[in-house]
Amino acid sequence: MTVVTDRRPFPLFDEPDEAFAEHVRVHGFAVLAEAIDVDEVAAINADSIRLCRGEHGAIDSLDGPMVLGDDLSDDEVLRQFLCIHFPHKASPMAMRAMSAPRVVEGLTRVIGPNVKSMQSMLFIKAEGRPGQAWHQDEHFIPTRDRSLTAAWIALDDATVENGCLWVLPGSHARGVLYPERVQRDDRFDCTGEAHSFPYTDADAVPVEVPAGAAVVFNGYLLHRSLPNSGAHGLRRALVNHYMSAESLLPWHDDGEPFAVSDHRDIVLVAGEDPYAYKGTTDLARPGSRPDKQGGCDR
Repeated sequence: MTVVTDRRPFPLFDEPDEAFAEHVRVHGFAVLAEAIDVDEVAAINADSIRLCRGEHGAIDSLDGPMVLGDDLSDDEVLRQFLCIHFPHKASPMAMRAMSAPRVVEGLTRVIGPNVKSMQSMLFIKAEGRPGQAWHQDEHFIPTRDRSLTAAWIALDDATVENGCLWVLPGSHARGVLYPERVQRDDRFDCTGEAHSFPYTDADAVPVEVPAGAAVVFNGYLLHRSLPNSGAHGLRRALVNHYMSAESLLPWHDDGEPFAVSDHRDIVLVAGEDPYAYKGTTDLARPGSRPDKQGGCDR
């Protein structure tokens, strides 16, 4: 059964079935209700506080390891961060969520039987904090076989008011990566902005979802988020990126020719890894993404 409301012009899928996968294929995204349960949401949010306090190890910023005062409340600690990259490297709950069974079941229908993950991001968007301009994830993570898929798990109810995800449905279909440019819009953080695509903001759909739901979307889908407008509390989300384990991942320059370059700091979440003979590495560390309040040019 699916639900459509006036403010939610897309279905919520109860099961990660073939209809769910078909929605991703056609529209570029689909929403899985109760991808994780309320206890798991609470556990991730609780462990996020420990992560931000440095109890799982130091979190780096552009200026080096972040040091937070012991006198700060949990709420004040969270509000020091906009986004932490690679939380699964330190947080046991973030690592567990990477392999959430209902999410993985959906991914195997969208991607195929063999699925690996290479990245996680914990977004902590407090009141007034910025969003991200239009972009495509494949611009940053080249999967060669175009299998890149994100699972955006809401840790709070995500609404237009607190800065939910917006998507341009169908914008993945051409398989084109649009150019990016530096943007100076105060609504957005320091990341770039995709441009020159055949869509307008009027084509965009807000993806308002309850806590625990997962927005699963294609790596070529144009998407953005706007600021948390204030007085609505935090808008937290855990975002994991996945791809087919059957494809090499030339994400970072490892000195090998492009044809055989393969980033191996990965987590296998389903099936088999045909390139397991290459071994795995442990390269990434949790780091804090800057927003314009901290200065983008430092």
